Amino acid sequence: MNPEDVKKVGVVGCGIMGSGIVEVCAKASMDVTFVEVDEERAERGRQAIERSLAKAVERGKLDEPARDEALGRITGSTSLEDLADSDLIIEAVTEDLESKLEVFRRLDELTRPEVLLATNTSSMPIVDLAAVTKRPDKVLGMHFFNPPPVMKLLELVRCLTTSEESVAFARAVAERLGKTPILAKDRAGFIVNMLLVPYLNSAIQMLDEGFATKEDIDTGVTLGLGHPMGPLTLADLIGLDTMLHVSNVLYDEFKDPIYSPPTLLKRMVSGGFRGRKSGKGFYEYSK
Repeated sequence: MNPEDVKKVGVVGCGIMGSGIVEVCAKASMDVTFVEVDEERAERGRQAIERSLAKAVERGKLDEPARDEALGRITGSTSLEDLADSDLIIEAVTEDLESKLEVFRRLDELTRPEVLLATNTSSMPIVDLAAVTKRPDKVLGMHFFNPPPVMKLLELVRCLTTSEESVAFARAVAERLGKTPILAKDRAGFIVNMLLVPYLNSAIQMLDEGFATKEDIDTGVTLGLGHPMGPLTLADLIGLDTMLHVSNVLYDEFKDPIYSPPTLLKRMVSGGFRGRKSGKGFYEYSK
C-alpha cells in the first residue's frame, strides 16, 4: 500500500494523546475509528475532540464546514474488531508494557498482514511490541507530541526489525498529516525525552532544595532561554505521573543518576498531584 492510499486509520486509546491523534488524522481527510475500554471513556474522548475542534474554529485555524467534515469522519468504538479494515493502526494506550503487548497481539490477529502497526509510546522499547507480532518488520514508533493538533514534530522510532519500507511509509504518512518527522533509534526516551527528562528533573530538584521559587524558575527559562513555558509548567502539562514513568524507564535502561526521578516528583504523584489532568501539580488549574 502507498501512503497516499491510507483512507482508514485505527487509533487505540482516546485519552489526551489519542484524541489529538484522532483529530489530526480526521483533518487530513482520513476516516478514523478509535477504540476505548468502555462507552464512558469513548464519549469522553469524543467530547475532547469536539472541544479541540471548537477552539480551532474560535481561533480562526479552522472553518465550521471543515470542523463538521472532520467530526463526520470519526467513529468511536469499544471493540478492537472494528479496526479490522484499517489501513494504518496507531496505538495510544496507557504507558504500561503488558497492556501494549496485549493490544499488539490482538491487532496482529485482526488486521491485514500488510498493515503498519505503530505505537505512540514515549519511552518503551518498540522491539518488545514487534516481537509479539508476525510482522515485526511493520512495527515502529510514531511518537506525537502534546497537543498533537498543534505540535508539528513527530518522532519515528525504528527498532531492529523495522524495514526501510516501513520507515519510508511512516515518514510519508507523517508529512501527509502535516508533521515534520525525525528518525530515532529504539532506545528509551528516543531523542526528545532523552534531552528533556534531565532538564525537567533538575528544575524539580532545584525547587525541592529551595534554591528558587517555582515562579522564578519558570520565568528564568521563559525569559532567559526563550522557551514558550517554564519546566514546571511543562511538567504539569505532560502529567507528573507520566514524567515519573518516563524517568523510571530511562533510569532502568541507562542507570545514569540524571534520569533518576526526584523525591518531590515521586511524593507528588503518590499524593495525587498529577498536573493539569488532576487539577493540581506545581500549579493549580480550574477544571
